[in-house]
Amino acid sequence: MLRYKETEDIDARFSEVERIVTAWRARVATANPVARQEFNNRLRISLIHHDAALEGEVLSYSEIKAAVDPSIISDPSLIPSYEEIRRFDDSCNFAAEQAANKKKPFKLDTVREIYSILAPDEKTKGLPFRKENPLHRLYYHDIQPPEKIVPAMRKLSEWIDEPANKHLHVIEKVATLHSRFMAIFPWAKESGRTIRIASNLLLQEGGYPIAIVHSIDRQRYYEALRGDHLGLTSLYLEAVQTTAETEMRVYDEASKGPTKKRTKKSSPGTPTKE
Repeated sequence: MLRYKETEDIDARFSEVERIVTAWRARVATANPVARQEFNNRLRISLIHHDAALEGEVLSYSEIKAAVDPSIISDPSLIPSYEEIRRFDDSCNFAAEQAANKKKPFKLDTVREIYSILAPDEKTKGLPFRKENPLHRLYYHDIQPPEKIVPAMRKLSEWIDEPANKHLHVIEKVATLHSRFMAIFPWAKESGRTIRIASNLLLQEGGYPIAIVHSIDRQRYYEALRGDHLGLTSLYLEAVQTTAETEMRVYDEASKGPTKKRTKKSSPGTPTKE
């Protein structure tokens, strides 16, 4: 995991990420489709694991695998978080499909659709905004009082649609959107997950790898929400670069092939059969 100093030149960091992502795009274009699918499957499990940690939940690899792998027949009653994992996976699939659909622009309604998948019970109620300030929550930054959510969401929608934002670097746009949305915190539950998935939708739409905020950066993420979008920009730059470098490293290691084993024991210096 990379560790950037907050005092570093932000422009230099953007340049470095662009260099890495450019190399990543070229590497992905020539990657074995089977290898890439396998990497994406593991990346999704990692995303679910670390995102759950941001919400104060601990999910094991086997739990997530059993919930998202269609080849595994499992009893949902044995995995308390089974349905929650499946909903997260479904919402990520929706985001990936939307990112690939160039004819459908990203809107605030897109964020609502993601939330409706994460919270199907709320969908039947019309996806109402929270009516009170939650007393117990993981995020300790200031949020809008209930009576100001509607006008704040309207302003956010207008910001998303502003033509000038089309010229923003996608990572800057994602960080700003994330910061503004979490300052509103429209739903008592799933607001964080919703905007993180929506952010990855925008990254994929722009031709960037998804960003995973790792569990070890949980406190750093919370602190970034208390400030402006620059803290989140730093996190997203780091996360995007980490995903790109990890995927390229996996392909490079796979291209080397398995290590050849000796066919019989031999004393040091004795040639072995290949």
